[in-house]
Amino acid sequence: MKIIKDIFARIFAIWAIIIFIVTFLIFLIPSLLTSLLPEPKGMIWFHKLSRLWMNIWLPLVGCPLTIKGKENFTPGENYIVTFNHNALLDVPLSSPYTQGANKTIAKASFAKIPLFGWYYSRGSVLVNRKDPESRKKSLDRMKEVLNRGLHMCIYPEGTRNRTSNPLKEFHEGGFRLAIDSKKAVIPAVIFGTKEAMPINKTFYFRPTKLELHFLPAVEPGNLTSAELKEKVFKLMWDYYTDNKKS
Repeated sequence: MKIIKDIFARIFAIWAIIIFIVTFLIFLIPSLLTSLLPEPKGMIWFHKLSRLWMNIWLPLVGCPLTIKGKENFTPGENYIVTFNHNALLDVPLSSPYTQGANKTIAKASFAKIPLFGWYYSRGSVLVNRKDPESRKKSLDRMKEVLNRGLHMCIYPEGTRNRTSNPLKEFHEGGFRLAIDSKKAVIPAVIFGTKEAMPINKTFYFRPTKLELHFLPAVEPGNLTSAELKEKVFKLMWDYYTDNKKS
């Protein structure tokens, strides 16, 4: 039975990739044309198109999405939104379904992918984590994103969580950004992507119900970046363990 499931998941991965490419090509030009609009209007339309794309692709690959906690975004306010990171599938969930236009901190190497790199760069603040100068510049660019009234989406674990724990240890950069900008943090917890795309399997995709939960905003107040990091980490860890379906 397990062998049959694995074979199905690998065949289904082909379907998921084909549909991803086809729908991506449909949305590519309209999405890039949003760069001709003044900001933040351009990013608002880019965000709407990315959500429409995912509203088409996710059902076609058998991954219906439930979103909770939209009310935690106060209209007119922008936030630093922190996501847990278990699979590549987290990426098409985080930015499109954050409640409002945003940009995501992202690996600069992905921008080199033909065609997709253009789209990826449009919605991201690119960083080479191995380059201290790149990390410094990315922090300045993230501040600019917040100053324009957009949300800034980050994965504080840095890379996908390959452990059996709910979360990996967080990096401090995003929380330093919150302290410097005096912007609140909205923790966001993703469920289901680990099951859809297990980290220990390659070329594998399994239809799975997905959930994205936005938690109440955490104000930086008088906290240090380290204290804010630990507070958000504990909130996300506890919420994941309390709400993870067996």
